[in-house]
Amino acid sequence: MSKHNKFYFEEFIECVAFAKTAAKLLIEILNNYKPESIKSSLEKMHKIEHTADLEKHEIIEKLVKEFIPPIEREDIISLTQEIDDVTDAFEDVLMKLYMYNIQEIRKDAIEFARVALQCAEALHVAVTEFANFQKSTTLHQAIIEVNRLEEVGDQIYLKVVHDLFAEEVDPRTLIIWEEIYYRLEKCCDQCEDVADVIETIVMKNK
Repeated sequence: MSKHNKFYFEEFIECVAFAKTAAKLLIEILNNYKPESIKSSLEKMHKIEHTADLEKHEIIEKLVKEFIPPIEREDIISLTQEIDDVTDAFEDVLMKLYMYNIQEIRKDAIEFARVALQCAEALHVAVTEFANFQKSTTLHQAIIEVNRLEEVGDQIYLKVVHDLFAEEVDPRTLIIWEEIYYRLEKCCDQCEDVADVIETIVMKNK
């Protein structure tokens, strides 16, 4: 692949790296949760999200001037946006913790966040291999791994929400934590959405 065509694939990898960094930061915050530090933690997360946005805009700006991109323009735009949505999803979790003034983190939320991180890490592997999609023998398996981890996330979501409603009696706590769990589940879903777009692009270009 020419250096010219490598640009987009390298940028995809860079954008997913931001999502993975956001996921790692979320785990770090949850493991060492301090309500008094949540605002500063949110500022750190927003810097990651903002930098990821700048990368996204760089891709789009180049695409506007591009004569013949390596894959269809619509696919580049779609994949870029889906990857950006992953980073946004991790930021959304932290935003909810701040907005709802969460004082203590439930253990199952940390377990859930770890699976979301695994999804982001698996996605990074898949996107890294995507540049070689016409010859790759491992891309399909990498996509399957993202899908598998998303299913693990689905099962955790089912369990934690069930347990929440079975054990919690305070309606305010129910509403707040159901929303936080939903946001964690969206982190996994967004990773799968990126993998689905990659799979579609590969099928169109085989």
